[in-house]
Amino acid sequence: MPTPRSAGLTAVFLVMTTLGAPVAQAAVKDPLEALRRQASAARTQLEKATKQMESRKKDLARSQDKLRTTLKDLGKAEAELNRIREPLARLANASYQQPGAAGSMAIFGGGNVGDALRATADVTHLANGQDALVRKADELQSRRSRLTSEAQELQSKNAVEQTQLQQEIDGLKNKSTQLTKQLTSMLKKLRIDRDRRLELGCDKDLAKNARNFPNGLIPSKYLCPLPQKGEQLRADAALAFYKLNAAYKRRFGRDMCVTDSYRSLADQNRIYSQRPGFAAVPGTSNHGRGQALDLCGGVQSSGSTQFNWMESNSKKYGWLHPSWAYSNPFEPWHWEYGTEED
Repeated sequence: MPTPRSAGLTAVFLVMTTLGAPVAQAAVKDPLEALRRQASAARTQLEKATKQMESRKKDLARSQDKLRTTLKDLGKAEAELNRIREPLARLANASYQQPGAAGSMAIFGGGNVGDALRATADVTHLANGQDALVRKADELQSRRSRLTSEAQELQSKNAVEQTQLQQEIDGLKNKSTQLTKQLTSMLKKLRIDRDRRLELGCDKDLAKNARNFPNGLIPSKYLCPLPQKGEQLRADAALAFYKLNAAYKRRFGRDMCVTDSYRSLADQNRIYSQRPGFAAVPGTSNHGRGQALDLCGGVQSSGSTQFNWMESNSKKYGWLHPSWAYSNPFEPWHWEYGTEED
């Protein structure tokens, strides 16, 4: 019967094969590290595909705008063509209804000379007007034909683009679901504990992305969960906390008690309104950068065994109790990741 480790290596082999990774090298290394690399590569691949999809969406939106403008211009051309058809028809009709309108020769007939001259003038005016209207009608007809052709081409192109875009979106969703299932299944086969699972799911490269967002406005996908339910930190701070928490658990037999971690801008405003002068001004809190914790379980009491242990051990894992928290205001429960200049 295969051992759990051999079963885990087999799972790694299968996922590497599916994702097209170099299997031989991955199999001889730590399978958890191999899995981490695959999860990171899959995330990068999906993000790249998503950006390409968003670019296609923008191109399609611009094309749709052009189509709407073309159709609007076509409507105007149709309306103008219809407008000149009416006076053209009226002029033509009037020429046939003029009694005795026989062109310039009418003045030599037996009728009234004045009437004949007026009729001749009307016919000449009609001819000139008709000429101009016909030319205008020709221009509008050509324009309408061009716009109709352009609109049809855009409609056809956009319909194809929409279909292709939807196929890409569906394919991206399916790929994401497939990768998630494969990686989750692999994790289960590796039989790792909760802390290692959290560490494995937290990509340290996410910290760089998180720094691009304003204080308190970091999207959840750039934060990593803590063992304590509902709590999150920036990736580098979270990875350091996992190790700190493990050391604390070895000493005290339980996870660290956390009351607050990453704090959104809305939460910062709420807390500041409740504790003006004590809480940081919204938008400046280290909680909003995802690198601060408020602790309980004894740590919140200066001089306690838990607080003293934190003072002696936290810096090994990149955590510290900032100097201001000893006096201004006094907050023994507040701990931060990094140096005081970070």
